[in-house]
Amino acid sequence: MTTTPGEKQSRFDPEPMPRRDFLGLAALGTMIAAFVVSLFGMLKLPKAAVSASPSKKYKVLLPDALPEGEAFIPPGRNVAIYRDGEGVYALSTVCTHLGCIVKANAKGFECPCHGSGFAKDGVVTKGPAPTALPWLKVTGGAGVYTIDEDSHVKAGTKV
Repeated sequence: MTTTPGEKQSRFDPEPMPRRDFLGLAALGTMIAAFVVSLFGMLKLPKAAVSASPSKKYKVLLPDALPEGEAFIPPGRNVAIYRDGEGVYALSTVCTHLGCIVKANAKGFECPCHGSGFAKDGVVTKGPAPTALPWLKVTGGAGVYTIDEDSHVKAGTKV
């Protein structure tokens, strides 16, 4: 508080804070705030930030009404399962170009991202996909099959 030349300053009036003291206290407060925020970040480090993913090996019950040559795609999985006269086989539905999920159609599969086309046996019919869709390991029988997405088998392998 400023006083006029004839007026006496009260002893209850606060002393004016010098600018250097204010800047020093502001820097100290900023440093303490940064330390507290970083401490909360460090406390979160021991906890894994990865969400659980579904198992890559799972059982599938094929519908009895599944016609030969028609794809059965289990909900939430990137695999197409076929039944024909020779047996059952599974193909990955992940495009070999850039990893998009291909969509089943009457001719086989089509990639919605870049237009690659695949036959029902996974062979590339239209680029830019460089290789065929991988065949997956299938085991089991009597309508219940185990699909292993981590195990690729030679094209043409059926159960």
